[in-house]
Amino acid sequence: MQIEWLWGLGGGLLIGLGAAVYLLGNGRIMGASGILGGLVDNSDRSLERLSFLAGVIGMPILLRPLFSPAPETHLTSNIVIVIVAGLLVGVGTRIANGCTSGHGVCGISRFSLRGIVATIFYIAAGAVTLALLRHIWGVI
Repeated sequence: MQIEWLWGLGGGLLIGLGAAVYLLGNGRIMGASGILGGLVDNSDRSLERLSFLAGVIGMPILLRPLFSPAPETHLTSNIVIVIVAGLLVGVGTRIANGCTSGHGVCGISRFSLRGIVATIFYIAAGAVTLALLRHIWGVI
């Protein structure tokens, strides 16, 4: 039996654990785009935000030796596409007032109507995009 689904499960559990620790530790909701946005636009350079970002970057580096070989991905080697995709995700999180970690993990767990609706639209948009790119345009 293939076990690639365990990587997704593990990642989801870690995001949920991080959100719970963040909420219990300081009483604030973990929204990764908001935390990063406060650092980027220089509106809040608190130790809390810097620590969170250091953990997001540092933990995979620290855990990498324990999980060998790394799972295979199909990320393109074209850096321009990766940069444009990252910028589009950033614009989307600003338009939606949050990212999937904020709305999906933290919003749904608090029964937030805005979080539930946003998550439904994220999933629907992803499904439509995949259907168009794979089955209509044959790109992926």
